[in-house]
Amino acid sequence: MPGRILIVEDEREMRAMLEKGLSRRGFEPRACETADEALALVVAEDFDTVLTDLRMPGMSGLALCERIVLNRPDIPVVVVTAFGSMETAVAAIRAGAYDFITKPVDLDALVLVLERAVQHRALREEVRRLRQALGQEGDTGGLVGQSPALRQAYTLIDRVADVDTTVLITGESGTGKEVAARALHTRGRRKTGTFVAINCAAMPEQLLESELFGHVKGAFTDARTTRTGLFVQASGGTLFLDEVGELPLGLQPKLLRALQERKVRLLGSNEEVEFDARIVAATNRDLELAVEEGRFREDLYYRLNVINIELPPLRARGNDVLLLSQHFAEHFATRTGKRVLGLSPAAAQKLLAYSWPGNVRELQNCIERAVALTSFEQLTVEDLPERVRNYTAPQVLPEVADMSEMVTLEEVERRYIHRVLEAVGGSRTLAARILGVDRKTLYRKLHRGGDEDTKP
Repeated sequence: MPGRILIVEDEREMRAMLEKGLSRRGFEPRACETADEALALVVAEDFDTVLTDLRMPGMSGLALCERIVLNRPDIPVVVVTAFGSMETAVAAIRAGAYDFITKPVDLDALVLVLERAVQHRALREEVRRLRQALGQEGDTGGLVGQSPALRQAYTLIDRVADVDTTVLITGESGTGKEVAARALHTRGRRKTGTFVAINCAAMPEQLLESELFGHVKGAFTDARTTRTGLFVQASGGTLFLDEVGELPLGLQPKLLRALQERKVRLLGSNEEVEFDARIVAATNRDLELAVEEGRFREDLYYRLNVINIELPPLRARGNDVLLLSQHFAEHFATRTGKRVLGLSPAAAQKLLAYSWPGNVRELQNCIERAVALTSFEQLTVEDLPERVRNYTAPQVLPEVADMSEMVTLEEVERRYIHRVLEAVGGSRTLAARILGVDRKTLYRKLHRGGDEDTKP
């Protein structure tokens, strides 16, 4: 990662060698002879890293390091010390230096240290910017993020919040579908009404039917009193049907009729009761595929999917990972009474590198754990779960040196399709969209590769 490097070195030949060597490696070096001159430059200009010798006439490099850490803590300082002088190196680290390197200077080793220092500063700046952005987020209904994919969801929520059109929210498990549903409710004209939520996968069919539509006394065993269903309870507000893709087939026509007629019939009764609730449904399933396979009614699918709001997986939201991490860190710090200000740059780097298969829910769990364990004001790498600390991104194709290990173009395509399917949680609809092909073409390619039984 190239960056602007301020070189502080009193020996002219060494200074020239460092300038020339770092320029060739893509850095933008600026050199000066004394610590006093360096302090003036740090105030007047912006540098990504300061590289300073320790032994110089006048102010020492150690004193310079202390002054920079005090006045410009955002700029990492790398010190150059004599070979074997570990006491001096330790003193520099205690003074706030980011790292040190020994003489004679190995340019390759120096470049690695400087690249890490520049990246360290970039991550610190990103965390600072995101903390500032978090304070400016305003009322987003609990949806935290600035990525284009999430902004698109924000925009759609705002556009349909005040209408009663049925909305289907899709996305992987843990992406915040209920948060989006609540945002639709709180931003719309029904915000003073009740928000009622039910998980359609959480109970058996008869109990789910009773919960949704209600029942009269004696309708079934244990029905000792008449009970109003959730459709009627949500009148004036919003009814959120979570995991609607898990709705039993026997209940689907009854739900369809309720949506069409805006009336429900209580179990054990011949009378129908009107309701006035906005219906929002959510699923992590591929409902189009479920329709094709006969597991979900096509007419119900189109009745629910009038407006589709698709929530992106966390791995597709870029730096939203850091914004959410800062948000959760501040939330759990307040709740536990601990002084935790945010993330260390090294922890931020690990969080950005991880794939987050459990999405926002997994990140929230990770940060809650880190806040509980940390002994510092910033969350460190050691506070993160082992799976995050040790994560290595998978390669579509490993590097090979043996020509016999090369694969055909067809095999490259097959592996990439599987990588995309893995990234989108197995959704063939979304995978086809990313790959730029229709679903039938994707099925044909999977079948050709012997993958016709790949899970949807």
